[in-house]
Amino acid sequence: MPKNKTHSGTAKRVKLSATGKLLRQRAGKRHLLEKKSSRITRRLTGVVEVASPDASRIRKLLGR
Repeated sequence: MPKNKTHSGTAKRVKLSATGKLLRQRAGKRHLLEKKSSRITRRLTGVVEVASPDASRIRKLLGR
């Protein structure tokens, strides 16, 4: 059987933690930040876990 290729776009956006969780950045903090309030931009910081309905599909894209 041939090996599955990793989807490189997904690999750049999602990391696998040591405990096996899929971690991603929140969307919406790249540009147009002047019009967004500080409260919103603080909420968008940090890393969060991928939603459970999407996790199986993303694992398949990562070749896991």
